[in-house]
Amino acid sequence: MIKAYAAKQAGQSLEPFEYDPGALRPDEVEIDVLHCGLCHSDVSIIDNAWGITQFPVVPGHEVVGKVGKKGDAVRNLEIGQHVGLGWHAGFCGTCGSCATGDHNLCAAPQETIVGHHGGFADKVRARAHSVVPLPDGMDLAAIGPLFCGGITVFNPFVQFDVRPTDKVGVIGIGGLGHLALQFAGKWGCEVTALTSGTAKEKEAREMGAHHVINSRDPKVIEAAAGHFDFIISTVNVKLDWNLYLNALKPKGRLHFVGAVLEPLDLQVFPLLVGQRSVSGSPVGSPATIATMLEFCKRHGIQPVIEQFKFSQVNDAIAKLKQGNVRYRAVLSH
Repeated sequence: MIKAYAAKQAGQSLEPFEYDPGALRPDEVEIDVLHCGLCHSDVSIIDNAWGITQFPVVPGHEVVGKVGKKGDAVRNLEIGQHVGLGWHAGFCGTCGSCATGDHNLCAAPQETIVGHHGGFADKVRARAHSVVPLPDGMDLAAIGPLFCGGITVFNPFVQFDVRPTDKVGVIGIGGLGHLALQFAGKWGCEVTALTSGTAKEKEAREMGAHHVINSRDPKVIEAAAGHFDFIISTVNVKLDWNLYLNALKPKGRLHFVGAVLEPLDLQVFPLLVGQRSVSGSPVGSPATIATMLEFCKRHGIQPVIEQFKFSQVNDAIAKLKQGNVRYRAVLSH
């Protein structure tokens, strides 16, 4: 039996929950969970904000642990090896995206916390091709948030060929944004943090920002017209996106990784005359996650975390909902 924490109804507090995972499939591993990050997506799933939750739900998709068991067909992982598991616990392996290495765009993936029990538990199972070995020498307690928050902001740097000479703006200095600042800074870019206040200015500069400006001051954004090659938005609130379009250089890109639920109100003319682009992306493939981990190890990048015991999961969720976590919450056994 696997011992976990689950919500049995939308918005409900998590409570102890046990389930029998059945026989281990030949292509699966069972991970003994050491740590698991708490992501805002976990809260969205608990609250059924996206309408896709299947109850009872065991959240947790930023897993760090050791391989406890492996199926007979698993060749790429060994018992006792430190590994991580993110948003995906499996891929179809046969669609065009999987065939070209874009597993994160799989047509029929198995999400770790949708129709599958996640990592707020003592163990979690996943297909071996979705599990990523961890480099030696990294802080195991801090790695977990890289498997969702980290890869979400790292993936666009790879996909859209962001250059070290680019001027990059990061909207929102929270769980995602504080990692985007570190990646952009170590990538070699000139980095601007766009934040709603000055409370995080000192920390933003320590994380790699060369400049810090107020994201809610239209005059400040207007003054940055034509400045940025790449702007990444990590927030889930509506802003005046046309101001940010105008802040891009010709051929610049406004990229969304924060899930804004309202439709984007965008004028087409600035897109046309500047040949600008608007895009979005999810998490990355296992191969890109592995690249990110090596990049983090090489450059000393890691999430800023607050640790909680698994028994304090509801306290951690409450603090996250209040917006008081700096910057990622991690549950530990």
